[in-house]
Amino acid sequence: MTVERISTNSRMSKIVKHNGTAYLCGQVAKDRNADIHTQVTGMLEKVDELLETAGSSRDRILSATIYLADMADFQALNEVWDNWVPEGTAPARACVQAQMASPELLVEISVIAATS
Repeated sequence: MTVERISTNSRMSKIVKHNGTAYLCGQVAKDRNADIHTQVTGMLEKVDELLETAGSSRDRILSATIYLADMADFQALNEVWDNWVPEGTAPARACVQAQMASPELLVEISVIAATS
């Protein structure tokens, strides 16, 4: 079976496709200095862009792992998330608190999705 790597550099690929599944690299906010709502919104916009590139969409997400710098932001995350996920298509999801690679980052997501 073929493995397709998209936007690959020496460290990682933004997307890896295999056997009808797309694996996205971790996505963070477009504006790293914004509040949690803006960071989540920008992060999910980047997910949408990668899903489109992979031949998928948010209603085909199988699994999402979300990393929060502070679980106090869990409710704010869910406010944006619940409006972003199409009704009836919620993926399997985990959300954990984690130390981020940069102190200004509040959230990161890793997504696995079925492709068209």
